[in-house]
Amino acid sequence: MFGISNMELMVLGVIALLLFGKRLPEVARSLGKGLTEFKRGMRGIEDEMHGAFREQPRQTPQRRPEPPRDDERELRAPKFEPPTTEPVSAVSNEQQ
Repeated sequence: MFGISNMELMVLGVIALLLFGKRLPEVARSLGKGLTEFKRGMRGIEDEMHGAFREQPRQTPQRRPEPPRDDERELRAPKFEPPTTEPVSAVSNEQQ
């Protein structure tokens, strides 16, 4: 199991017991729940990815539309709209 010997597991158990004491079962339970939620989330992501690949229809290459010829092109310029307010002078009244 993970290349850890029995002696090393016992040392880790003693350290965990010293650190967490009476709360050790509570900590192990919350760690297990967290791991379960993580696995469930990963499985959901994998299912979404597999579903997305299965749902994509095969796309056939479509021909690009031919660009219009020079005589068919219509030149357009933005419409000019005059300002609705009076122009503001750059020189202030005090300098005049």
